[in-house]
Amino acid sequence: MKRFACVADAGARGWISSRGFRLGRMSDPCPKQNVQLNSLSRAASAYLRSAQHQPVEWNEWSAEAFDRARRENRPVLLDIGAVWCHWCHVMDRESYESAETARIINERFVAVKVDRDERPDVDARYQAAVAAISGQGGWPLTAFLTPEGRPYFGGTYFPPDERYGRPSFQRVLLAMADAFASRREEVEETAASVMHAIEHNESFSGRAELAGELAGESKAGRLLLEKLLDSMLKPFDARHGGFGAQPKFPHPGALDFLMDAAGRGSSEGGQGGDAATEEGAGRARHAAQVTLEKMAAGGIYDQLAGGFHRYSVDERWGVPHFEKMAYDNSELLKNYAHAARFFAGQEAGAETRRVAEDILRWMDEWLSDRERGGFYASQDADVSLDDDGDYFTWTRDEAAAVLTGEEFAAAEKYYDLRVVGDMHHHPQKNVLHRTGPAGMVEKDALLAAAKRKMYAARLLRKTPYVDKTMYTGWNGMCISAYLEAGRRLGLKAPVEFALKSLDRVLGTVWSADSGMGHVVAYGELEAEGVVSKPVKGTLEDYAFVANAALDAWEATGELRYFTVAREIGDAMLTRFYDRSGGGFWDTAPEEGAIGALTARRKPLQDSPTPAGNATAVTVLLRLEALTGEEDYRARAVETLETFAGIVEHFGLYAAGFGLALRRAVEGPVQVCVIGEDLRAEELAEAALARYAVNQSVIRLRWDQLGALPPELSETLPHLPARQGSVAVVCRGGSCLAPMESAQELQALL
Repeated sequence: MKRFACVADAGARGWISSRGFRLGRMSDPCPKQNVQLNSLSRAASAYLRSAQHQPVEWNEWSAEAFDRARRENRPVLLDIGAVWCHWCHVMDRESYESAETARIINERFVAVKVDRDERPDVDARYQAAVAAISGQGGWPLTAFLTPEGRPYFGGTYFPPDERYGRPSFQRVLLAMADAFASRREEVEETAASVMHAIEHNESFSGRAELAGELAGESKAGRLLLEKLLDSMLKPFDARHGGFGAQPKFPHPGALDFLMDAAGRGSSEGGQGGDAATEEGAGRARHAAQVTLEKMAAGGIYDQLAGGFHRYSVDERWGVPHFEKMAYDNSELLKNYAHAARFFAGQEAGAETRRVAEDILRWMDEWLSDRERGGFYASQDADVSLDDDGDYFTWTRDEAAAVLTGEEFAAAEKYYDLRVVGDMHHHPQKNVLHRTGPAGMVEKDALLAAAKRKMYAARLLRKTPYVDKTMYTGWNGMCISAYLEAGRRLGLKAPVEFALKSLDRVLGTVWSADSGMGHVVAYGELEAEGVVSKPVKGTLEDYAFVANAALDAWEATGELRYFTVAREIGDAMLTRFYDRSGGGFWDTAPEEGAIGALTARRKPLQDSPTPAGNATAVTVLLRLEALTGEEDYRARAVETLETFAGIVEHFGLYAAGFGLALRRAVEGPVQVCVIGEDLRAEELAEAALARYAVNQSVIRLRWDQLGALPPELSETLPHLPARQGSVAVVCRGGSCLAPMESAQELQALL
């Protein structure tokens, strides 16, 4: 079975997943020796620099490139990919390294190459364009544009010759160049039609009133929550966990939504069927538990190093696409940390805690700058075009060579090491997955030794490339996840590293005057003195970092984190909020925007990161709870109402919206734990035992009560000074009497 493109997370937008087994990074980002370099040798992106030796006269995305296309009256060939994308590198080697293909491109096109991680705004719009043209999206994305940047044809991977039922890339190039030259009117009509489709696809006309519910006067919001819950449970795979069939993505937002709903039992009320009953809560709990357990037992989970691969090509979580992304692991880390407390006292609680700690271990070792702080973007799947996740997979002989006979016998059974394995390119290769009960490695000395030795042996293999680029929004997600996991699991090191990372991000890319940048650092290229033009931050960059700063304030009580979160939130409103139509644009208005960038979009779907609008609503509601400023809540409610009439149709991909709506419907519950002694730790432990999206646990010292956000300063400073520690629960603008008993606090919550 072959696959033709790195798969986009197929959401309600209707992207069609391409078929097959694998993707990853296939060519070294360093240039070949004794080869003339193109202009991408001056790029900062690792993906762009991986193409610097190609004979194609590549340009980065820029006004200059499109100006040239207009001057020379040529169409633009747009290639969008990523450093971790296997089929991007396959097409690089097969076509863009071909002298004859390069000659056609250089003579008849202006070629532009884009890193989708570096320019998510460009990628999102041209993905929508190609999906409108071909019904399929993913990477590599290959699009043909007019000199104004308007797409008139596109697809994903094109082979060098006629195969897989696809035309050869040279044939496509010649046809598109000829169409532009001889059928220009038809090209322009098609481009106009595609632009209309993009603009329609990115605009929503689904407004519904929720203000009454959010003021406690109607049930509209709760009914919508019930519909969202039901739509997420319908595709649940009771046998294998997860949702739908192959390919199968984790959907961490949906898992948190399910755990939050399960924790509320039958409190929903209303007429929503199962979703409003104990049975509905039980279904949500069961779906979350089974999915978390099956994923952790499957090949999508790295059984030796920890951490999750991007997704599975089969419904059993058996064979993954082996790349590992910062954003997947940050959100799954939160899932497993929440589950560790949700299922505490059960085997599921111990297992989910172990997985969370393993994700931390992998991210510590591979995806973070331990010295300066910050999180890297991704680890590739492969090291060459000739392997297929070979770094991660095992033959029986490879395992037997590093284990004793007894250890091999234990590992063979536990990891299901078969003579005929999982990989089509190398049938003896097995993806490690667990067949025995959870926790056996910790209890069985032979299995523990086998795991340790196999990981040590794997480290001797050539390691897939780690892209050390630090993207602002993804760092915000990782910082929040480390703070959440550290606090839920009672681990200090993740909290300390998260704070170090946040300080680096804020010190590098945030300015109250100039705003937020999209890239914190370009990794190893900093040492080479590579300087690139700053990339402007998107809505997600602002929202994720503001959210992380609020998490840091809750964890430390340091007012500076609240202050900067408020600054970023205000800038987010100024730069991205649509005050005439409601909701947030993904980018700030830009004069002279090129091509599809003129299409305004309001991100609603979690695909794959939490949607920008949902995260922005979360930030505004948290700020309102701490400041009492009604404008924050008004803009949050207006954003929710902008999408409320259509969001139920997005199912799993609306989980972020559902979590934000839940926060708005229920209102904030703030548990302020004041003190630094053992009792304070016990009170915090009790407060953190329950996961509810609208509940925050704030740690304060007694000497911090004089420097609080405005809303809390109205209440907490009036507490009498005392020697011991207390917890104060605040809700609806008032606080209950201080409590000293952890048991009393847990019962109340």
